Amino acid sequence: MDKFKTVLSLVNKQTSFGLLALLTAGGEQIFSTVVFKCPCNGLNFLYGMVFLLVPALALLLLGYILSKKTWKLLTGLCQRRDKLCHRRRLLSACVILFQISSTALVAPSSWIAVALLSGNYYECAITGTNVTAFNEHLCKNKEQESNCVKELYRFPCGRGNGVPQAVREEVLLTLRAQSQILGWLLIGSIILSNLLLTCVARCTSPISYLQLKFWRAYTQEESDLIESYTAKHAKQLAERNLSSFFNEAPPEDITTPTKQAWEKISSLYKFSTKDNYYSTLHRYVNETTRMASIKSSEQGEPTPAALHFVDDGRAFM
Repeated sequence: MDKFKTVLSLVNKQTSFGLLALLTAGGEQIFSTVVFKCPCNGLNFLYGMVFLLVPALALLLLGYILSKKTWKLLTGLCQRRDKLCHRRRLLSACVILFQISSTALVAPSSWIAVALLSGNYYECAITGTNVTAFNEHLCKNKEQESNCVKELYRFPCGRGNGVPQAVREEVLLTLRAQSQILGWLLIGSIILSNLLLTCVARCTSPISYLQLKFWRAYTQEESDLIESYTAKHAKQLAERNLSSFFNEAPPEDITTPTKQAWEKISSLYKFSTKDNYYSTLHRYVNETTRMASIKSSEQGEPTPAALHFVDDGRAFM
């Protein structure tokens, strides 16, 4: 089990948009081959659309669920609704939600694109439509046109006794061509939109390319370390409490961050060139240390006589 967790953690670290899209495409091909069987009756349209859209919706929801930013944004949101109503905070929340959505849309868009390229779901769905005008358009100028319209829903299964096989294959080829055109258009639009968004984000970036790489490396290391460190600290606290309980002895002193400290480091962070911090934890540690040093210097050192002289208002012009 430990080895499996190690491999899974490594896969999660190395997963990129390309690898995620490749895994989704492979899953769709297996799903289409093993599970999907067009019923070739009145359920064609519903059956095909369910297989095309419902897995994409499930992948989209899974993308939201697996995103850490989603839970950072939502956790405690109902307790701070007054702060969310401010324009700047609402705008920041919308930007973060857009970032989460752009990542979560990779898998469902890959599923739909690959499904359209294969054409199986599209063929089954379209042959089950009850739109007479569209069905007549598919069978227009075909041999035994009336039978073609009536038995169109049977074509994906290779049936249709009243229609020649050549006609059935021609109609299915037309539908597959339409499906593949839609699939390539979807792929092209995804790549183009991703390119444009990346260009806009990099163009408006307040930091350089190498600093951005450093920031990403830092956030990854911090995320890995905070999980191991919190698990270690939680284990120490649990062992302390159990030892105190069973030995009936006073517990040892173990410092745990306050609720306010947890809230400060759990919020989503936006980089600022004024502070030059790389995370909420980085900002909290530096600001807390600075405030502690200022407080210590104020309490530990007497005020010089010259400052007493100025503060008392006895300075001469």
